[in-house]
Amino acid sequence: MFIIPGYLISLITFPGIIIHEWSHKKFCNWTGVRVEKVVYYHFSFNGGPAGYVIHDEPKNYVQTFWISIGPLVINSLVTIIFAIFASMFITSSNMWLFLMWFAVSAGVNAFPSNHDMKNIWEASKNEIKKSGNIIHYLAFILVAIVWIANALRFFWFDFIYALLLIGVGSNIGNYLFGIN
Repeated sequence: MFIIPGYLISLITFPGIIIHEWSHKKFCNWTGVRVEKVVYYHFSFNGGPAGYVIHDEPKNYVQTFWISIGPLVINSLVTIIFAIFASMFITSSNMWLFLMWFAVSAGVNAFPSNHDMKNIWEASKNEIKKSGNIIHYLAFILVAIVWIANALRFFWFDFIYALLLIGVGSNIGNYLFGIN
């Protein structure tokens, strides 16, 4: 198996990390949770976090859920959108390469951290105790899927996910722009 050091992947995919942290911040803003500090990107050789958002404790389940899952939504959409735009250019042109690099970097950084998933897990358990509904039970499945995806990063699952999203975006772009 081909192993690339984490700090090098972080450096190459920094736009996706910035979008990831921006997503957390935007979902804090959109759900009314005060943000204390944001580090969009921090290069580190020692394996520390490449970025983070420190915010007040969410007051309800909706805030916890969307703040935690925000990067999966936003980074995935950004990946698809940039792949759509890339489909307008000749493969291997400089613009195509730039858009694809950006799409890949967003896609590989789409999955929320295990810490984020733990927040949803705990919030779902608490909601079920109060009188949860089917959404709270389904959240356990989502959390398990993201935990598995994070565990499979060693086998490049995050890159496979990015490539799948790029395939979706490219197909949409080809359909929209009439490219066969």
